[in-house]
Amino acid sequence: MTKKNVWAEKVLALVQGGNTAAALAQMRVAPEAKDLSRLRTLLDRAGLAAKYPSLALALDDHLALLSAPRLHRAP
Repeated sequence: MTKKNVWAEKVLALVQGGNTAAALAQMRVAPEAKDLSRLRTLLDRAGLAAKYPSLALALDDHLALLSAPRLHRAP
């Protein structure tokens, strides 16, 4: 049985608490692009993307970086 990933919900709680600096730090070390997509959906539903436009912009940037194909492989 797989364990549900609650990363996006935890970062959403940081934003709801007003700690956007910690939320930005967590976005930088996001596990996967799908987690950032889930966070984007949660922020939109809660109306926090409009309240924190710089956070939404940073989220889109990090999502683009994680979604982009890698230029090379590590050995």
